[in-house]
Amino acid sequence: MKLKDNTALVTGGSSGIGAEVCLQLAAEGANVGVVARVDPAKAQIVVDKIVKAGGRGIALVGNIAEAGSVEKLVANAEAKLGPIDILINAAGVYANTPIGDTDEALIDHLVDINLKGSFRMINALAPRMKNQRRGKIVNFSSVNAYVGVESQSLYCACKAGIDLMTRAMARELAPYDVNINSIAPGATKTPMNEALRTRPEHRETLASFVSNTPSNTTFSDPSEIARMVVFLVSSDARPMHGSSILMDEGLAAGI
Repeated sequence: MKLKDNTALVTGGSSGIGAEVCLQLAAEGANVGVVARVDPAKAQIVVDKIVKAGGRGIALVGNIAEAGSVEKLVANAEAKLGPIDILINAAGVYANTPIGDTDEALIDHLVDINLKGSFRMINALAPRMKNQRRGKIVNFSSVNAYVGVESQSLYCACKAGIDLMTRAMARELAPYDVNINSIAPGATKTPMNEALRTRPEHRETLASFVSNTPSNTTFSDPSEIARMVVFLVSSDARPMHGSSILMDEGLAAGI
């Protein structure tokens, strides 16, 4: 129960890595606000699992791509949960952005969620953490922040921006005993890439993932990433400020 009496807010908490993070935070004693972008029923599925395991959590809705929605989300979370001790920015979207064939709407969508969304959440909650003189923030970057991937330039840029934003913010927040760090997962077994892992038409792409991954596990399990989140928001990680933890099965280690 490393996180007993702590309150956590997890964007992107209704699926994938975010959902597993919610389960493990609750298992360590945290009261968890599970945030879905649109559908509260999706968040409630995760909350039901938390409660069944003996934990505490509530379902929340908030679109981090919109400033007004973030303000409402934070106000609602604090009204129902009390002061937020832990913020996990796990919400994110992925799309190819080939040069010369990417429209403005997709550009805005990727930047608004993957980069500006995390900034908005921190911008809303970090001042409160500074006043409390305690807080833990974990952002989600990607292996794409470390390697250039064809037709994914904007996603790569957003995730690289998350890492540098984390380091810059650490300089502001560390004097107030607020820790902010980031995790950069590689390929992880989530609903987002289920088609790649299972459909025959993606066989060649899947084979390239396997051949480029030096470890024997091409797709990490979300629970493995979530365990790192638990470590980063615990007292065990007190000296860590502005670190980015690469968890990519060795993909970015070399060619």
